[in-house]
Amino acid sequence: MIRITGLCKNMQNTTLLRNVNLELESGKILGIIGPSGNGKTTLLLSLCGLLPFDQGEITVGNKSISASESTINSEALWEFRKKSGIVFQHLHLFPHLTVLGNIIEAPMQVSHKTKSEAEREATQLLGKLGITQHRNKYPEELSGGEQQRVAILRALAMNPEVLLLDEPTSALDPMRSGDVRNLLREFAHSGHTIVIVSHSVRFLKGIADYLAFMGKSELIEMNTTEKLMNYPDDPRTKEFLRHSELN
Repeated sequence: MIRITGLCKNMQNTTLLRNVNLELESGKILGIIGPSGNGKTTLLLSLCGLLPFDQGEITVGNKSISASESTINSEALWEFRKKSGIVFQHLHLFPHLTVLGNIIEAPMQVSHKTKSEAEREATQLLGKLGITQHRNKYPEELSGGEQQRVAILRALAMNPEVLLLDEPTSALDPMRSGDVRNLLREFAHSGHTIVIVSHSVRFLKGIADYLAFMGKSELIEMNTTEKLMNYPDDPRTKEFLRHSELN
């Protein structure tokens, strides 16, 4: 479950987020769309406790964090961060670790799983995205799409309550995008909450329960995917969708 109340973020003289409010229940998938530079990635970073914010409150599951708490490196902040896993747009795989090593590192170091247990679970995940044969390769030996799938599996391996993804299919072909869609849907159906930032409205239409449109650093509107796609309330949403790949 996610609840965001009055979230504001400024940097120097620039407003990155302006009074963002939203709620998303457990087991649901939210897709966030909108032009570049309107706060979508900033929202994800705030949600996982990696970026301090100036006003508001964020609740993930049974953990909440205020604006003042988001700026202090405390036990409360670390506990809040444990609720979420994030897949960055630029992936940030560990170059000195193999595919398998990237996936098992956090479960072993943070969740204290045994190596054999972590490897068994990682192998199951690799099979779901068709990259088991690459388990002993290093990131530099993989294609962009393969690296992207590894980054997604690395986040899933920690079994986070909330999974955040920034452009998770940018390097994937349509077949692999379908594999990722199926895996994420399965993850949500097991009770997890997922937030996806993507320019691919087509991908989100096939997976998201809800869509939110962001513009001018604000959350302009949020609704079920069907209603927002077909009957947007705000003319800015309508204009964006008109220029999207679906039209």
